[in-house]
Amino acid sequence: MARKSPSAWNEAPSRPAPQRARAELEFEEATMLGALFGQFDANLVLIENRLGVFISARGNRVQIEGSDDGVARARDVLKTMHQRLMKGEELDTGAVEAIIMMSAEPTLEGIVSGDQGSPPIMIRTRKKTIVPRSATQIDYMKTLASKDVIFALGPAGTGKTYVAVAQAVAQLMTGSVQRLILSRPAVEAGERLGFLPGDMKEKVDPYLRPLYDALYDCMPPEQVERRIASGEIEIAPIAFMRGRTLADAFVILDEAQNTTPAQMKMFLTRFGQNSRMVICGDPRQVDIPGGDSFSGLADAVKRLEGIEGIAVTRFTSADVVRHPIVGRIVEAYEGKDG
Repeated sequence: MARKSPSAWNEAPSRPAPQRARAELEFEEATMLGALFGQFDANLVLIENRLGVFISARGNRVQIEGSDDGVARARDVLKTMHQRLMKGEELDTGAVEAIIMMSAEPTLEGIVSGDQGSPPIMIRTRKKTIVPRSATQIDYMKTLASKDVIFALGPAGTGKTYVAVAQAVAQLMTGSVQRLILSRPAVEAGERLGFLPGDMKEKVDPYLRPLYDALYDCMPPEQVERRIASGEIEIAPIAFMRGRTLADAFVILDEAQNTTPAQMKMFLTRFGQNSRMVICGDPRQVDIPGGDSFSGLADAVKRLEGIEGIAVTRFTSADVVRHPIVGRIVEAYEGKDG
């Protein structure tokens, strides 16, 4: 769909017009153009707004105008989008936003796409293929495939838990682990469990719902239910881990900032043969009495960071992969390094 070029700039006579770069791309697969450009050229408009460029599309040709950096990034973004579509991956607004954001990272080209002889960084599950949506997620995905114990720290929306669940599902599918165990402390922000109706399972399930949601997004619902019934997948509060040895398992602890040091020690010492543990949490969102100084997550990171086999990945507001406004909200509350 062709769109008219903007009118010539009205510059003051004393100021010369800024130097503008131009690039042209041609895509051979015409059937991909609808998905590439988006409905009513929505993807092109998004790239224009984020990178300050102008994009005109005629047939299978795309012309980009703007600053040198903007044009170069827009070209790389369109190429990456096209490559993902050719691989059968879906491109939603979030994926396009992530590609645009990652285009500012000079080391990403080749790492994500698998060029230059490097294998692509991705996680394949039964329902979808997850690719990194931020620079930090690339290191995180590598770490999830290589370290025994991984601490993932950072604000909401950075994909800490979701990517860990995807990696766990992928390993369960390939048989490299026999069980998937998802846990979190039954501590809530400003509420009390006792006020909820039902037995203990009914009281606790709402706090485990984010783990269920991530699981259902990576596996067909019938498989999730069958594997939960067989015990291959277990979702339970951290208190249920006491006295167990978790061997041949991928274990994820979410909202770990709300554990006490004693609970964290108990959880970490459940580690068994051929297992992997991922501990996710936001050190700035501690809901337990006493705050940060009583958090088992902060205590564990301080004690264990640097030990062989243990890795720490830190996300910031710049890594938020939900709607861009979420990143701005996090930054407003916690600062740019939040």
